[in-house]
Amino acid sequence: MSPAGASPAAGTIAGMQKQQVLVAGGGIGGLAAALGASRAGWDVRLYERAEAFSEVGAGVQLGPNVVRRLQAWGLQHRLQSVAAFPERLQVRSALSGAELAVLPLGPTAVARYGAAYATIHRADLHGLLLAAVTKYTDTQISLAHAIDHFSDAEGVVTVRTSRGKEVEGDALVGADGLWSRTRAALLGDARPRVTGHLAYRALVPQHALPDVLRTRQVTAWLGPRLHAVQYPVRRGELQNLVVIVQGPAPDDLEGWDHAANAAGLASALRGACPALQQAVSGVADAGGGWRLWPLCDRPPVRGADGMARGRVALLGDAAHPMRPYLAQGAGMAIEDAAELQRALSMHDLDVPLRLRRYALNRWQRNARVQARSTRNGRIFHATGPVRWARDASLRLLGERLLDVPWLYRGDGSSASSL
Repeated sequence: MSPAGASPAAGTIAGMQKQQVLVAGGGIGGLAAALGASRAGWDVRLYERAEAFSEVGAGVQLGPNVVRRLQAWGLQHRLQSVAAFPERLQVRSALSGAELAVLPLGPTAVARYGAAYATIHRADLHGLLLAAVTKYTDTQISLAHAIDHFSDAEGVVTVRTSRGKEVEGDALVGADGLWSRTRAALLGDARPRVTGHLAYRALVPQHALPDVLRTRQVTAWLGPRLHAVQYPVRRGELQNLVVIVQGPAPDDLEGWDHAANAAGLASALRGACPALQQAVSGVADAGGGWRLWPLCDRPPVRGADGMARGRVALLGDAAHPMRPYLAQGAGMAIEDAAELQRALSMHDLDVPLRLRRYALNRWQRNARVQARSTRNGRIFHATGPVRWARDASLRLLGERLLDVPWLYRGDGSSASSL
């Protein structure tokens, strides 16, 4: 850790010392940022608020656009050892149970997009990134340290941690999540907005479920004012199930208890088909429980200034928190980190221009994904004639509606002018 007053920026003269980036947050985005910056030739110091990394969270879907990035970082074998690779995505009516459409994944995704579609436990994704950072980089990780304050002046970023330490660096990356303090200080904008959607999440061992409830595919159930998604994680050993319903959020969004009352979920699903009811009741029968998250987001990013200013950049949920209806929250953070790596490697540019290039190459893609995620939520939860038209379109067009070539082929890395 740099002592107060020792400027690493001064030590980069004539290439005598690497430039140093400070990373706020040790989640998926923060670790991906650390890995990318290290591969760009920077020293990295990462500060995480928690006292220890723990196995938290539920499932994450990784489209081919994200899996390609993990492959480029040399993480393919590790990913294969912990993830599941569903053969298809099936969409069903939450009311009737009827199949509406199917999208082939598996070998089809590889042939189309050069990488598989993966489903993974969030803790396993975090773990493979943490292992890569600790094994292959010299990143210094400080737990139980939040970055509470920063200043960007005279060619140096100075941060103060929650333990009163001051550290200097050449750049700061705020990857500190939805409630980012880095963002609040950099942009001075409002708190995240409450979406009115609540996510019930559960993970259960597949062996504890009857055969009829086990799954090797992604299934999305669409119903009025709700939808559910289930898929395998951890090599298929666990099943992830999330049910998102519309309802009021608690007043204390940051500090409330996530334990869920299953009775509330049962009430929301009262009109659902027997197959979905059985999938949900199977959680309790298998000894599992539900956790509840009120979903928050922000409006789509409006410009490059929303992702980087001076020597400070934002990444992942700190920059562009989104609703989960395109399954790309973690994916966009990993894409951000890949673009950050490219930008930090531009050694002929000064640091603010590198971060500006990062933001220019990312903000439009992130904004598009944010907007499409919100739109998908309206479609998933449609009622009345809109729901009937949606179901008819899915039956007629199927795969053409479910596939997302613009998302799975790209990563927002096209060159932008400064």
